[in-house]
Amino acid sequence: MDGSHMNGNGASAPFYLAQGDECSLFEAAYDNNLPLLLKGPTGCGKTRFVAHMAARLGRPLYTVACHDDLTAADLVGRYLLKGGETVWVDGPLTRAVREGAICYLDEVVEARKDVTVVLHPLTDDRRILPIDRTGEELEATPGFMLVASYNPGYQNILKTLKPSTRQRFLSLEFGFPAPAHEVEIVASESGLSVERVKPLVRLAGKLRDLKGQDIEEGVSTRLIVYAATLIAKGMPVERAIRTAMIEPLTDEEDVKRGLTDLVTAVFG
Repeated sequence: MDGSHMNGNGASAPFYLAQGDECSLFEAAYDNNLPLLLKGPTGCGKTRFVAHMAARLGRPLYTVACHDDLTAADLVGRYLLKGGETVWVDGPLTRAVREGAICYLDEVVEARKDVTVVLHPLTDDRRILPIDRTGEELEATPGFMLVASYNPGYQNILKTLKPSTRQRFLSLEFGFPAPAHEVEIVASESGLSVERVKPLVRLAGKLRDLKGQDIEEGVSTRLIVYAATLIAKGMPVERAIRTAMIEPLTDEEDVKRGLTDLVTAVFG
């Protein structure tokens, strides 16, 4: 299973608060047929950004959640038995190339090595997708764009993008939004008031400072939205924070106790 899904063409753009000039950079990449690589921590808004831009540009979007079993065939397509006959079924990358859609490969480094080889002819001026199994050589339809993302802070040495692949992409670095921006995003997404969101964002900042010490990953904007949503729906603050901002970060009881002390310091 390729884990892909498609967004419709006419969808209204999902809420996205720009941090800088990333929207105009995305448009420049799109206008000039250039592939784009988004680098940044999990849950900082990369996927939302791509969905927002696809809707803004009026392009269909195929999103593929990459994992270590994802093969080139999952992306390109394969022969399947249907009603007693063998038929070719396009994968999400091939559909995007044929339709002039945006194909977004989320966490591309998680995919198997043969996946990046398939991408190479699409990421230079040829913009072609050779399909060995059918003998086709597809030229990308105008409007096709390849976007990939990964989390450079989380990858081990075996899972990094080769320079030969990385140097085919324009690259945009994403971080967590500035506190004032993050407050606005969380309030908008959760329905919790700005005043009640502020301490959650302050707590998230303190938790992120511990990244690489007690915890592997800092708390994502997505998790703050989860906590705020639970609070907006009436869950006690302490319980919501534990469920959305402490438990997802660690399984170590002593680390959880330390993080809970931080919560007390912020919320009193």
